Amino acid sequence: MNFQRGREKEHLEINLVPMIDVMLVILIFLMITTTYSKYTELQIKLPAADAEKQLERANEVAVLVNAQGQYVVNRTPVAFVSVEQLAGELKRASGALAEPVVVVSADANATHQSVVRVMEAARAAGLQHITFTTQASR
Repeated sequence: MNFQRGREKEHLEINLVPMIDVMLVILIFLMITTTYSKYTELQIKLPAADAEKQLERANEVAVLVNAQGQYVVNRTPVAFVSVEQLAGELKRASGALAEPVVVVSADANATHQSVVRVMEAARAAGLQHITFTTQASR
């Protein structure tokens, strides 16, 4: 028998709810930051093409892009001012061709933005067929 008065047994309880809340916040934080960091870890090596050389077609609009971002449309140098201006040059070069194909020959060191500008200009000019040239692998 326990004859001690006023002294009840002390029960120690650990409240797990705050600890679970903190762990969930940390987990969400790690999930978000991991999602963004995977894109910085990509190392891309572009492939070489082993396709046969295509014959030149009469309905081609040749667009050359060099490493400095300068453009040549059908052997005519074009100073880039805006996408709309480049679209006008592509439309003029396509003239009355039936279903013209824009053939983009971009330097390996050309910026992605300069190639995207050609694609935007082709879309704005109403040219739906775009293809890219590559160097044969050795």
